[in-house]
This record gives sequence, structure tokens and C-alpha cells, in this order.
Amino acid sequence: MKNQVLDNLTEAVKYIRSQTSMKPQIGVILGSGLGAFVDQVQISCKISYNDIPHFMSTTVEGHKGNLIFGTLGNKNVVILQGRNHYYEGHSMESVVFPTRTLALLGIETLLLTNSAGGFGDTMQAGDFMIIEDHINLMGINPLMGPNIKELGPRFPDMTEAYDPSLITTMEKIFQQTSTRYHKGIYCGVSGPTYETPAEVRYLKLIGGKAVGMSTVPEAIAANHLGLRVGALSCITNLAAGISRQKLSHEEVTETAKKVEQKFSSFMKQLIESL
Repeated sequence: MKNQVLDNLTEAVKYIRSQTSMKPQIGVILGSGLGAFVDQVQISCKISYNDIPHFMSTTVEGHKGNLIFGTLGNKNVVILQGRNHYYEGHSMESVVFPTRTLALLGIETLLLTNSAGGFGDTMQAGDFMIIEDHINLMGINPLMGPNIKELGPRFPDMTEAYDPSLITTMEKIFQQTSTRYHKGIYCGVSGPTYETPAEVRYLKLIGGKAVGMSTVPEAIAANHLGLRVGALSCITNLAAGISRQKLSHEEVTETAKKVEQKFSSFMKQLIESL
């Protein structure tokens, strides 16, 4: 099994390298409705997930399913335009396969983004939250099973799962542009149901400020691989029990669309400053 994972990763990387010779420094994973960021990038190569060995096609609206290589400022970037989720029925190994592929393509920094439900005090739909830490409530960990020592240690340290210097840089950019933002703990749940009001009260009690169905597996796999990780949530809705309206994926993608210009501009500044 362990060797199979490595063989599959090698095959995926070999195919991608046959399509482009660019060596990326920074990887970006785009969340629901945030795919428009690629318009900021000078694209040199675009590959559909369907063409890459062992990549899964995306099934959720707002996730296009392209691997994009390009430049932003003087930085070489590779972007996963859309992701797979555990709730789609994929194994955790499949969920983190693209993250591992980016690492083997040579990135040193991974920027994770997502759309999340917010329940921090003063949060509003359309705000941003810099993820300082996470709580894994998915009931599973992508590193379970035999450790693949070629990818990282058996027991990776998660003391600074989200790089402090990246958090500081993100804060500075928000302050300079007078953009509403928060910092806080992201709670990763399996989904696909939205949380009940009782669950949201529990998440608040344990220190969370936002909740979503992604990001945590990728952050764990990236830390295992020794990457520097930064993460940003777009608060697309207020979590159940905070807002009176019923939650829907349409609301998530709609809010993401409203803030995509702000989001794209922020990501551009962040990447250029690294």
C-alpha cells in the first residue's frame, strides 16, 4: 500500500513534468467559489485533473478541477483550482494526494483557502479569517496507516501547523488595505450536512471561530512533508443558530463571488510579498 502511494505520486509528477518544465515555489489550493484568483496569474500551463494519473475529478459546484502553473510578480506558482473532500466518499489518501503532488513538484510554501461558516463574535458574511490553528473533528487523520517515511516522520509535530511569519504577513496586508478580518481556530468536520445549532455552540465552547469541511487534511499532510503552511477562510455564511436563515451551498458560492475581487487582490499581494 505504502509503495503504491509513492508509485502513484511518482506517476502523477512524471505526467505533470511532461507538460511543463516550471518549478513552482508556492502552491495554492482554492476553496469553494474562489477560483477566480487565477485571473491574477500569468498562466503558462493548465492541466485538467481528469488528465493527471490518480487525480480525482471535482464534483462540487465552485470547484473547477484544474492544475494551473504560472507566475505572479516574480514568483512561480502552482494552483489547485478546486479540491476533493472527504464527504464526497473519497479516501483521505485521495483527498491529500494533490497536496503531496505539489510538494513533490518542489513547492516550499502552501497557501490553503476555503469557504467557512463563521461564529466568532462580530463576524459577518464576507469577512476573512486567518487560520491560526485547527481542531480536527473529522474522526480521521490522513496519516493513519503505515507511515511513508519518504514523505515525513511517523509523528509529525503540529505545534506551529500554520506558520507564524505567514500569519503576521497576512495581518499586515489586511491592515494596510483596511479589510475586515479575524484570526482564529478553524474546526474541520466531515460534512456534508451543515452543523446543528447545538454543534455550533459546542465548537464555540472549545475555542473555534469558523467551521468547514476541508483544509485540515491538507494542512496535516503538508506539515508531514515539511512545508510552510498559511491558511485563509472566507466567511461565506454565519453558522447555524447564529443566523436565522437556512444554510445552502448557493449562499456560500454567492458570498464567495461577492468578495472574490478582495480575495484575489489579497492573495496577489501575499504571494508577491513572500
